[in-house]
Amino acid sequence: MVGEQVAHGEELIRLNEVYKIFGPQPRGRAFDLARQGLGKNEVQRLSGHVMGLDNVNFSVNKGEIFVVMGLSGSGKSTAIRTVNKLHDITHGEVFVDGVDVQELAGPDLQAFRREKMGMVFQHFALFPHRNIIDNTGYGLKVQKMAKHERDAASMKALSLVGLEAYADSMPNQLSGGMQQRVGLARALASDPDILLMDEAFSALDPLIRRQMQDELMDIQDELQKTILFITHDLNEALRVGNRVCIMKDGAVVQIGTPEEILTQPATGYVAEFVQDVDQGRVIQVHEIMGALDPLDAKLSLDDAIKALGSRPGAFVVDESGKPTGLLTRDDATRAESMGSSDLSAALRTDFEVTAKTATLNENYQAAGRGLPIAIVDAKGVLEGTLDPREILEEMGRVETLIDGFEREVFM
Repeated sequence: MVGEQVAHGEELIRLNEVYKIFGPQPRGRAFDLARQGLGKNEVQRLSGHVMGLDNVNFSVNKGEIFVVMGLSGSGKSTAIRTVNKLHDITHGEVFVDGVDVQELAGPDLQAFRREKMGMVFQHFALFPHRNIIDNTGYGLKVQKMAKHERDAASMKALSLVGLEAYADSMPNQLSGGMQQRVGLARALASDPDILLMDEAFSALDPLIRRQMQDELMDIQDELQKTILFITHDLNEALRVGNRVCIMKDGAVVQIGTPEEILTQPATGYVAEFVQDVDQGRVIQVHEIMGALDPLDAKLSLDDAIKALGSRPGAFVVDESGKPTGLLTRDDATRAESMGSSDLSAALRTDFEVTAKTATLNENYQAAGRGLPIAIVDAKGVLEGTLDPREILEEMGRVETLIDGFEREVFM
């Protein structure tokens, strides 16, 4: 879905019609050209100014990881810097928890940044002459918190990232991944409502980067912070984000859940991106699950075959709605050919089960048996059926989505 899509929940951050133009006269001709709908390249050619943000609108809800993703020059880092007013904007509004950030200045702005949010940068920016606990608590020291209090807060933050044992170590004694964990702990030490993470894991090796993503998601499960996460890596965006905002040339191209971005790209630009993504790691079972249509255990085999219709298989459920057996067309035909009229004689109980939120990748091995998979809730009640053929069909459909768009050039 192009434009803004607001997830359910309490809104904490909002960018409303935000423009940011770099140059000596940002509110002059360049802004007029931008408002007329000219793109970044045309504005620069005609005015000599660079358009960083082009009518950007999005909101971030409390407790979600909202990822802004784009290539170099897309405006993603410019956008995050408007939230803590590291950038003044040319036009528009930036609200954080009801506060118009761009109207803040001096001590009010400093207090707002200190109390409301923490920031994690791509580069660790640790003080080489301070040990880990003092690096972690440096922001609290600036706030003039007593030493014993900030050490306690720092140790709590270090424990969240698994580094409490390194509190007395120096930065040069830690690996790059461990130093980035210290950067994250420093942002968490003051217990901010919001974390701003600008390419926080981009400098790490792939394996360490994935571990940091896992740690971030584990921490989020525990703390439920509001995280605005910037990355140029679509795989990372789809892995960690509750919602993803894709930007190009300073403008928002699409906002949606990872599944929506992958299965419903709004433009050829997005479709080209998602072509190289491992779709099975993102698409969840509920995207392709079949309708709930179980068989009555009291049916005769003949009636069950008729109820099965064209389906490859169907589940029989007990009184509580839990699946107790699977009837496939082959098993039914085999039992009938042997003269049986008893449904139970044709049922198999060695069926696989999964959850609606499981990914297709998590069901590949089970799908290899070629049998329908029962989709159950936390109590084991049947919610639908997963046909192994649907997995392959969905993967093929996503891979050919780009054919429906005129191929766009990455500029």
